Amino acid sequence: MRAALLQLRSSDDPAANLPVTVLLIRDAVAAGAKFVLTPEVTNCVSSNRARQEAVLQHEADDQTLAALRGVAQDCGIWLLIGSLALKTGDADGRFANRSFLITPEGEIAARYDKIHMFDVTISDTESYRESAGYRPGAAAVLAPMPFGGLGMTICYDLRFAHLYRQLAQAGAQVLCVPSAFSPVTGAAHWEVLLRARAIETGCYVLAPAQTGTHDAVEGKPRQTYGHTLAVAPWGEVMVDAGTDPGYVIVDLDKDAVTRTRQRIPALTHDRDFHGPT
Repeated sequence: MRAALLQLRSSDDPAANLPVTVLLIRDAVAAGAKFVLTPEVTNCVSSNRARQEAVLQHEADDQTLAALRGVAQDCGIWLLIGSLALKTGDADGRFANRSFLITPEGEIAARYDKIHMFDVTISDTESYRESAGYRPGAAAVLAPMPFGGLGMTICYDLRFAHLYRQLAQAGAQVLCVPSAFSPVTGAAHWEVLLRARAIETGCYVLAPAQTGTHDAVEGKPRQTYGHTLAVAPWGEVMVDAGTDPGYVIVDLDKDAVTRTRQRIPALTHDRDFHGPT
């Protein structure tokens, strides 16, 4: 299966971001892609709560979701919308960071709400409290595709290896990690963590990313690392998109997953143990 990973520089204006995303999807399809993946918060990159409240929609009303479902149907492709920032009915007003797998018929095959919230202090001048604006999900999601099982995760999930192991043991052959990674942690950890998740599971790891400085109508512009990556089951980096918006193409070989797991069958070698105490 030929897959395309989009690298975006989304602003805090969903209406302005949508045509850019649609154009890149169509360009990738013209290059032969049958499976297209977009990054985290495809519709809106913002850390300003007032701006999010003003521009975000509930899932049923979200124009980005409706339009991208239409594009998937029109192009006859599988589409992983890395995530959309969406309003919820929560009493505390927190949003959802939700990923969608769309079928070639434009139907929603699976939804995944980001489980792990990015609540960190990277330096004296850079800190994040994702849980203040977003409510965490509580369920891992494995979605069936013609290629094989797709394990759906988002960004900070990448640091929790047990999630990926459980997805692989449940049948995942491809793991997706759509992200909007911090430049500081990206430079230090992005590639090594993605390669580790592939090596540990014998899966393809596909990580479409946001990149650069994101335009903001309100609040401080966010910066993200870029470097969209695809990693093979043996751990080789297949492609690195650098820091410019665009897309990259990779060809996925289902037999590569089988061969890798035959060589190193670590997914079948779990043992019970006691401790630590």
